[in-house]
Amino acid sequence: MTIPSALTPAIVDVLYEEALCLVEEARCVFDEAPTVDATALRSALSREALRTTTQLMHAMAWLLNHRAFFAGDMSALQLRRHGRLPPTQHGGQAKDAALLDARVRAVSENASALHERIARLDEAWQAELPGEPAAVHRLHEKLGRAFG
Repeated sequence: MTIPSALTPAIVDVLYEEALCLVEEARCVFDEAPTVDATALRSALSREALRTTTQLMHAMAWLLNHRAFFAGDMSALQLRRHGRLPPTQHGGQAKDAALLDARVRAVSENASALHERIARLDEAWQAELPGEPAAVHRLHEKLGRAFG
């Protein structure tokens, strides 16, 4: 079992560096967000912080697994079992976006764009793998579609 030829260690390393920068930027933006009394704004900021950091951590986990594979620290079978990217979580960000600061929106949009790019790589990678996915992965995907 091999990784698709389109996915190289160089691509993974560039995306990893980008993800690290985004994680640091998100940390700064959400740490520096002003404490406000408005419940709607505080709730919107909390939801956006959770959604953004979750997307970034899923992206980082995917990238770290692929880096480990390319470094020889993870087998192809282990990567197939543990190297899948969870589905993108879409929410009602339009209502929240109007309440949020421009920096928060920018970090959120950048995190979503990174997650979507990695999701496309993940889909291409999975499409080139031989055989059907394990029953557990099919069930996980089905649950993701039902609750996603």
